[in-house]
Amino acid sequence: MLGITHKTQMVTPERALPGRDTALPVPAHHAVLGTPLEPPFPDGLQRAVVGLGCFWGAEKAFWSLPGVYTTAVGYAGGHTPNPTYEEVCSGRTGHAEVVLVVFDPAQLPYDQMLRTFWESHDPTQGMRQGNDVGTQYRSAIYYADEPQRDAAQASRDVYAERLKRAGYGEITTEIAAAGPFYYAEDYHQQYLHKNPFGYCPAHGTGISCPVGLVAAE
Repeated sequence: MLGITHKTQMVTPERALPGRDTALPVPAHHAVLGTPLEPPFPDGLQRAVVGLGCFWGAEKAFWSLPGVYTTAVGYAGGHTPNPTYEEVCSGRTGHAEVVLVVFDPAQLPYDQMLRTFWESHDPTQGMRQGNDVGTQYRSAIYYADEPQRDAAQASRDVYAERLKRAGYGEITTEIAAAGPFYYAEDYHQQYLHKNPFGYCPAHGTGISCPVGLVAAE
């Protein structure tokens, strides 16, 4: 129990691992879409950074959406620069496992991105998703600007009502300004495409999110 408690408590900056100055190598192209994983990206595209548990399955939920230019998995929301997967899993970096989604808002409005986010996991579980326990598995939205912040907060409030009616607890999703996004190791990128039988269970509640469709009743 002591180990579980440690992994579900956010590390303070002074206790975080030091990390490194050099970024981890990033593959040149997306294994499914064939597009670059790193900027510069074409003009007119937007970025979203979200955490919804294990990033293998989370990334797959987004790369097939119409209007998505590229996706990548990585680490955000913590203190340690350029962390490794093992360091993040130790609970001593403060980072969440996240997905970077680069998309065309003319084809895929941000509200629709949020709908996929909410419906693809259980945002009421705190520092876990199912049997995956630790701060790296927390639900999170790291917004790029004020419109994204406002949309994220509004969607949370709408979805909270739906979940409450279905008997779920309070949403614990962290909504914060985006800081550095650190790309995860090569083998994590598009993992479920490279390993179609890989383990990464879905944790959606089965409750639909009305964001971008209708207002909450």
